[in-house]
Amino acid sequence: MISSTPTPFAQQLAELRTYLLKFARLQLRNEAWAEDAVSETVLAALAKPQSFSQRSQLRTWLVGILKHKIIDALRLHGREVSSSPSDDDEGDLLDTLSFKPDGHFVQAPADWGNPEQDLGSRQFFEVLEACADKLPAAQGRLFLMREWLELSSEEICKDLGLTPTNLYVQLHRARLRLRECLELNWFANPASKSLTL
Repeated sequence: MISSTPTPFAQQLAELRTYLLKFARLQLRNEAWAEDAVSETVLAALAKPQSFSQRSQLRTWLVGILKHKIIDALRLHGREVSSSPSDDDEGDLLDTLSFKPDGHFVQAPADWGNPEQDLGSRQFFEVLEACADKLPAAQGRLFLMREWLELSSEEICKDLGLTPTNLYVQLHRARLRLRECLELNWFANPASKSLTL
């Protein structure tokens, strides 16, 4: 007789599913692709639980698997996400508002205090995640591929058919938007450290 009671390992996987889905949605910005990536991650973990050697937390191990599933999904569906014309228009506006013709900032960046201390704050990462989620789809996708999934620029350009210059411009715009969002929602009010997106 087969027991229908889940193992402790399977229970832990079930508890982490919500976190994994949130991570995948942020990266892929497509509900179906995120569901598929998380399902494949859970299946891979259940198929080889002995691969988890407990040198790290289970969540860290699962995110490592999920990153590979997300990269596979991005490659598979790479041509399905396109930049809307409004994304480029907003980027041009952002560039003209952020810099003077001589290349200096129109408004100097805010004092960020001790960013290393903020990196230890879970609340900071929630604000960063919310700011990344507010990026235009094309910029957000490229930023996450480069900075969070740690794909090389060459690999991103090849997979998405971009020129290195286009990738650089899109990443630059994404970083400017993130900086602005973090300044408004984290660094501008260090006492409250609350999100007002």
